[in-house]
Amino acid sequence: MSIQENVSESEWQVRVELAACFRLLDFYGMSDHTSSHAAVRVPGEPEYFLVNPFGWLFDEITASSLVKVDLDGKIQDGGKINGSGYTVHGAVLAARDDINCSIHTHTRANVAVASMADGLLPLSQHSLQFFERTSYHDYDRHTDEMKRLQQDLGQNWVMMLRNHGVLVAGRDVSEAFQFMQRLEIACQVQVDAGNKNDLIYVKDEVARHSAEKYEQ
Repeated sequence: MSIQENVSESEWQVRVELAACFRLLDFYGMSDHTSSHAAVRVPGEPEYFLVNPFGWLFDEITASSLVKVDLDGKIQDGGKINGSGYTVHGAVLAARDDINCSIHTHTRANVAVASMADGLLPLSQHSLQFFERTSYHDYDRHTDEMKRLQQDLGQNWVMMLRNHGVLVAGRDVSEAFQFMQRLEIACQVQVDAGNKNDLIYVKDEVARHSAEKYEQ
C-alpha cells in the first residue's frame, strides 16, 4: 500500500530514490540477503532518516516499505529495522550534517580488501578517487560502537570496516551509490589482481592528483 499521500513531496522523492538504490545494489550483486542496509535523511527533518525494513530482500523494497526512524533509534512509522543498521547509519548521520545518505555492504570482494593489512590500494582508476581519502574501522563489538564509527570516519566519505565490509556516505542517494559502485569495482580489481608483489601501483603523485580532480 502506497503512503505517498501521507508524506511530503520531498520525503516521497528520497523514498523513491532509496528504493531504486536498493534495486541497483541488488542488480550489481551488492546485496547480502537481508543483512546489509542503506539510509537517507528526510529532507526538512534532519533528525529523521529512512532505512530498509528488517527481513526484506533488496529487490522487494519499495518507497512505501521504508521505515522512518529518528536519530535516537525510535521508529516513527513502518516495521522493524536491523539494529546494527541503526547503529551504523544513525552514527554517521548524527555526526555530519553534510551526509544525507549512507550505504553499508559486505560483498565477497570488499570484505576481502577490508581484511587486507594494506587495505585499498591504488591499482586501478576506480580506486584513485579514494586515495588518501579512505578511513578504517576495526571489527569489535564495543558498547560505544557509534562513537567509534563517527571518530574513524572523520571527514572522509568511504570507510573500510575491517573483516566486515564497507560503509560509504554521500550528499544524496545518487552520490552515495556512485561511491559504492566505484569502490566495489576497485575491490574486485584488487582481489582479481592477486599477489601484490607483482603489481604495478599508480604513482602517489598521480593518484593524489586524480583524487583531487574527483573532488572538483
